[in-house]
Amino acid sequence: MKDQHYSSATYIAKTISGLEEVLATELRQLGATEVTVLRRAVSFKGDKALLYKANYWLRTALRILVPLTSFEIADEKELYTKINAFKWEDIFDVDQTIALDAVVTDSPITHSHYASLKSKDAIVDRFRDKFGRRPSVDTENPDVRINLHIYRNKCDVSLDSSGMSLHKRGYRQAIAEAPLSEVLAAGLILLSGWDKKSNFIDPMCGSGTLLIEAALIANNIPPGQYRDTFGFMRWNDYDNNMWNAMVDASLDEQVEFEHLIVGSDISERNLAAAKGNIRSARLHKDIDLHVSPFETFEPPDGPGILIMNPPYGERIQVEDIVKLYQSIGDRLKTRYSGFDAWIISADLHALKFIGLKPTAKLPVFNGQLECRFAKFSIYAGSKRIREPEGENPEPQS
Repeated sequence: MKDQHYSSATYIAKTISGLEEVLATELRQLGATEVTVLRRAVSFKGDKALLYKANYWLRTALRILVPLTSFEIADEKELYTKINAFKWEDIFDVDQTIALDAVVTDSPITHSHYASLKSKDAIVDRFRDKFGRRPSVDTENPDVRINLHIYRNKCDVSLDSSGMSLHKRGYRQAIAEAPLSEVLAAGLILLSGWDKKSNFIDPMCGSGTLLIEAALIANNIPPGQYRDTFGFMRWNDYDNNMWNAMVDASLDEQVEFEHLIVGSDISERNLAAAKGNIRSARLHKDIDLHVSPFETFEPPDGPGILIMNPPYGERIQVEDIVKLYQSIGDRLKTRYSGFDAWIISADLHALKFIGLKPTAKLPVFNGQLECRFAKFSIYAGSKRIREPEGENPEPQS
């Protein structure tokens, strides 16, 4: 990207459906202005330093886009013409590599891959016509990643400042069965409103993603600290001194967490994966792990917060899903007094068999699965509820 001075540029942060408001709050805390919630995204304004900080600090963003141009198109020919007319030579050099990603929704251009190919041709043809040479395409590790979003007849063209998706923190060494995305895990913790003044428990911790994200939040450690590279580092206007100053400043913002972060899992294999990931994140002194089924795991005394991602039918087959959720409710009632328990599940029928009255049910997506993130406040004598026969199992958002 050619050198430019953008004291107040507009950016788009992409996220998971259900986390938009959380991301907007994060952006305001970083100093972003004109923060506007969109569908699976948040727009905001800031300078180059904020762009760097957003990539380094945001926990619920998937990627940060820098809008370049928008226009109306009727078909693929007009897409080619308008992409070709844009002054790409002002953005990058012919010797730099490029990649294009396209998302197409409800458009006369029906295939995203075709849209990206057509746009790539338009860009390289412009360079060849002007300079007699064309930039190379590198889909894996390009210098410049271009993002096309086509909705109906409107095409938005942006630069991807993140490179790899920001959910790829860099600490994950091993995975367990059906792991949560790092961005979703962080989003669930922030949605829960955990104030970091009490213990954090994940009694079905799998490969440890919720535990690691909780430790990062508790110690105010930026999630981007494990990554060596971001997309903007290959732009011609990259300011290495600005970047290093921001990274150095982040070290002074870390805090000491004074409570416990505890995980358990019935699977020794899952715990081995969790242990490897936690050590990779250099958080092994902050997180305690135990091999134990939820039904026998003894939590530390409350108050505290519990977040769990139990099996649900679409994700992991369980012989008796209703029995599992009933046992979760029984254990919460008898052993988790003083805790706020949050459970994410796509099985809305099974979720009501927790048997406790939820105080919140928030819609979120785990991949393509629509889930509910349900809160149960546990206190001495928490009352169980009995669902009437035939009641609609759909929780109210």
